[in-house]
Amino acid sequence: FRHCLLGVIGIFMYVGIEIGIPATMNNWLADKDTTPLKSLGYETQKDWVGVETTCETCKITYKDYTAEAKAAKAVKDAAEKEGKKLPLGTAAVAGMVAGTYWFLMLIGRTIGAFIGGKVKALGGSGRAGKSDIFVVEACEFVDTFLKLSNDISVILNIDNDHLDYFGTIENSIKSFRKFASNSTGPVIVNGDDANTMKAVEGLDKEIITFGWSNKNDYYAENVRFLGGAKSGYTLMHHGKPICEIRLSIPGKHNILNSMACAAVCLYLGMNPEEMAEHIDKFPGAGRRFEILGEVNGVTIADDYAHHPTEIAATLKAAKEMDFHEVWAVFQPFTYSRTALLMDDFVTALSVADHVVMSEIMGSREKNTYNVYTKDLAEKIPGSVWFNTFQEMADYTMSHAAPGDLVITLGCGDVYKCAYIMAGID
Repeated sequence: FRHCLLGVIGIFMYVGIEIGIPATMNNWLADKDTTPLKSLGYETQKDWVGVETTCETCKITYKDYTAEAKAAKAVKDAAEKEGKKLPLGTAAVAGMVAGTYWFLMLIGRTIGAFIGGKVKALGGSGRAGKSDIFVVEACEFVDTFLKLSNDISVILNIDNDHLDYFGTIENSIKSFRKFASNSTGPVIVNGDDANTMKAVEGLDKEIITFGWSNKNDYYAENVRFLGGAKSGYTLMHHGKPICEIRLSIPGKHNILNSMACAAVCLYLGMNPEEMAEHIDKFPGAGRRFEILGEVNGVTIADDYAHHPTEIAATLKAAKEMDFHEVWAVFQPFTYSRTALLMDDFVTALSVADHVVMSEIMGSREKNTYNVYTKDLAEKIPGSVWFNTFQEMADYTMSHAAPGDLVITLGCGDVYKCAYIMAGID
């Protein structure tokens, strides 16, 4: 989902609007040797435009992200000391990040941004800028996204997630409705997602829709898969073709992400042809179907997907590509999500030809649900699970064949297993 936001930001940068990006919560920062501020690039930045954040909540809830939370708070405090307004022109986005950033970067707009993924083109999660546009990846967990001052809001979908906090999907929809209500400008939504449409129903806001159906304001026609990770389609608006879009990142979900990204860019006055020219160059974000290498003919990739909907989308994208068989190497994240969405995980993981799993990473939770990976494995025929990444890597690489894809999945530290298989230190 971050691909969408990174695309918008990338286009802006390309046309000359500087961007600024304090990092958001991603655990790769915790391994940095440099101080959080220096690693985020704020050592010499005196004129960045800040963004409201809930640093104390981050420190309490995400113990692994304490360094990053401190960094965000330090930058925020420095900006407030200099009298900066927080934030100016925020595009608060639920999930749609990386692609938006990239497109705005390519067209040179120097906007600000706050992204949850690592962006290779930036050597991290972003850099500082000077404009009154700030693109933010918003997270709904513990209602953090309600702390933002959003002008343009984008909702890709609303799914059964963070039920340890929301309790029910209805409560989640209510929070997204509040998020959309906070918008001073348009709310750009997936018109094919029933939960999202329920969240914005009757709102006194400009609602711009995107999706597969021609009932949406923006939709795709002539969708074609061009081999490998590439795809293309005609972007339509109210029955008229806008431009031809080509993508170099796989999956139908990224076609949806690109449409949301395009809706933001076009609303902000971007030239459609210029946008289309650069969208194909978007390489993706770190840990988003990131190809790490090939070992004995086996391709090793890593992806952040940790919710059943994300896992299914990633694995379906993999199955559409030119690989022989697909190996899903999965680390369940949190006991509550595993227990409450057990059957959904079974369905999603079963898209793969082979499933290898680790024990559950509890993170902030204690195992009050009495749930274990063996419970999940028992429901997926042929699946196996191990206690260590080394065992997972040894088993997978001894059974995978040339032409296969092995992709690690999860938002914890399962990327370490991918590194073992790929021979990365």
